[in-house]
Amino acid sequence: MTTSEVTRQGVRGERPGRDAVTGGRRAPGRRKGRGRGERLMVPDADFRSYYGRPVLNQVVWADYDIAGYLFLGGLAGASSVLAAGAEFTGRPGLAGPLKAGALVAIGGSVAALVHDLGRPERFLNMLRMVKPTSPMSVGSWLLAGYGPLAGAAAAAHLAGRLRGPGRAAALGRALRGPGRAATVGAALLGPAVATYTAPLLCDTAVPAWHEGYREMPFVFVGSAAAAAGGLGMAAAPVAQAGPARAAAVLGAGLELAAAARMRRRMGMVGETYRTGRAGRLMRAATALTTAGALTGALLGRRSRAAAAAAGAALLAGSACTRFGVFHAGTASAADPKYTVAPQRARIDAADADRAAGAGGSAAGDAGAADIPVPRASA
Repeated sequence: MTTSEVTRQGVRGERPGRDAVTGGRRAPGRRKGRGRGERLMVPDADFRSYYGRPVLNQVVWADYDIAGYLFLGGLAGASSVLAAGAEFTGRPGLAGPLKAGALVAIGGSVAALVHDLGRPERFLNMLRMVKPTSPMSVGSWLLAGYGPLAGAAAAAHLAGRLRGPGRAAALGRALRGPGRAATVGAALLGPAVATYTAPLLCDTAVPAWHEGYREMPFVFVGSAAAAAGGLGMAAAPVAQAGPARAAAVLGAGLELAAAARMRRRMGMVGETYRTGRAGRLMRAATALTTAGALTGALLGRRSRAAAAAAGAALLAGSACTRFGVFHAGTASAADPKYTVAPQRARIDAADADRAAGAGGSAAGDAGAADIPVPRASA
């Protein structure tokens, strides 16, 4: 039994060596104190972790699957938009490669997604419901609707290239109308296919993705337009590649400006886009995209080789952007400081706002008390 007694003046008769002392350095497995200690059951917690464990679950997606899915989907959607413009302005040499590229890209994008899911039926299971508030649900239906349209547009264009009095040429003429309808349909869905992956990433708790929700869609649409322009410059005749050069320059400018603004606005979380593997990829993306856009604009209209080189640089730059964004997200999820420090900053800012509001209210009340109130006349 204890012989200590609690009084108003304090504790009388306490036994030494029974108090628990928190904080400070201590021997492993023991709590610091003046006598006996308790065995430490969990590691110390600090601002970077929860009892030594990461705050967020780690990103388990494979980089080549998901980053490839992001890049190829953006290329496909933007290529369909550019192909429709080329179709209706009389540029078949530009429309054809873009339609074929859109079909190959969307096929590769879906294949990468299914490979990451593990089984094809998992993709089909996502089509059992429609949830407009879920980017994954919306994206699954976009892919399901866009893929057949891109395939029909490419097949009709290929059939329309057939000439002569035979059945093949007749089939090509018969498919011209449905092919144009499929081209228009793919172009209408193309912008959503190119950009829905941005809200898909930003809807997660991964700091480098979530904190970029304002600029990420512009980064993705600019990257997609630059890639489609690069494909058009690389595959089309120089005389017909004018829209591709314009799309490449505009897309590159939008991508670079939005990415720079995103990194600045994100504060310390933006470090993940400047360091490590993500930093190297983003710097490569900036160099390749800038070089491709300038080469295409200055030399692409005169030299077929320069146009092809510029197109390859733009495609590589767009791929580096998507891989850089992916690896920045994995780095931010692995280091808990990118989760805890911004949260504490937001809490401190909210506390400061509340304190300022309370001070202003108190000052207003005090000022109101000093205002003389006229008395009612008798």
